Amino acid sequence: MEFIGRGRAARRTYGFDEIALVPASSTVDPADVDLSWRVGDRTFALPIVASAMDSVVDVPAAIAISRLGGMAVLNLEGLQTRYPDPRGVLDRLAEAAGDQVVGLMQEVYRSPVKDDLVARRIAEIRDGGGVPVVSATPASAGRLGPLAARAGAALLLVQSTVITEQHRSERGQALSLRELTASTDIPVMAGNCVSYEAALQLFEAGVAALFVGVGPGAACTSRKVLGVGVAQATAIVDVAAARAEFERRTGRYVPIVADGGIGVGGDIAKAIACGADAVMIGSLLARAEEAPGRGFHWGMATPHAALPRGTRVRVGTTGTLRDILFGPARSDDGSQNLVEALRTAMGICGARTLRQMQQAEIVIAPSLPTEGKTLQIAQRVGQGR
Repeated sequence: MEFIGRGRAARRTYGFDEIALVPASSTVDPADVDLSWRVGDRTFALPIVASAMDSVVDVPAAIAISRLGGMAVLNLEGLQTRYPDPRGVLDRLAEAAGDQVVGLMQEVYRSPVKDDLVARRIAEIRDGGGVPVVSATPASAGRLGPLAARAGAALLLVQSTVITEQHRSERGQALSLRELTASTDIPVMAGNCVSYEAALQLFEAGVAALFVGVGPGAACTSRKVLGVGVAQATAIVDVAAARAEFERRTGRYVPIVADGGIGVGGDIAKAIACGADAVMIGSLLARAEEAPGRGFHWGMATPHAALPRGTRVRVGTTGTLRDILFGPARSDDGSQNLVEALRTAMGICGARTLRQMQQAEIVIAPSLPTEGKTLQIAQRVGQGR
């Protein structure tokens, strides 16, 4: 514990750039590494979750990511369920000038969510061979959750900037995740959370997975707009500690998904070493040719009618989903061939499984991104980009 002033203590927290993984004394062939993880009765071959953002996941992208072994989350309150054909809206968002984006976002997201489109999108993903995973905010989960379950969704993610077991309001009915998980016919995942106490309550509420991270996303501005957040490495470790206590009490293991802050393959390895079972990725997958964002990326809170907590960022298009996940990498900055990067890191750390990777040795190393990289930084190549 440190002090930020007389009598006011503050805990130091750490992000991915401030830590490093230590090679093990015994290594593993990357080809022998098992990257699978499980939610409810579903096993996914890759610990990669595509963010529930309109710039990342639509029906074709969800199907493609499912076929590659990952999980893709479709936002049930996004453009895909507001417009029968959202392509024109996506074109407008991509073509808008920077000073027009906020108003345009608020305009196009004002159109109501349509129940028939919710059911249609889930059916389209399922019929295309994908795993229909969908998200809703706490305010809408009570209505959209049962609708999604009836339509054939496999998993429901209840997601907001910060989520707690019970949201209280004097102006409406409170949402109880405990009641929602008990009454919904499909597993309910929840996010986002960054503290031990809140995580323990959410595990006890029966969530099938817990998403960790407040504000580390590339397009998110919550940390500056609201002043809230915990550096991602520490947040994952704290939630993993709550998970360990919950497992000790109940014998039930609940997967953790690190949501946000993933810029390169090494960040995925660090997130899992901190205790995550998978990572949710937005901006890296928004660069795919299959992504609906047309080379742009924005978050779920960006179109908020009164207080946007995100922005539209240009990410460009760097390759296909397969290129980004499996290579061959055509970039030297670590943003492609994420799966091989993770496999290699796990092999170096002596981990054959994700659970074993969670035991890898971690050191505090704030000089890691810049040590010896003077030429890369000067020439803006590799790690110096």
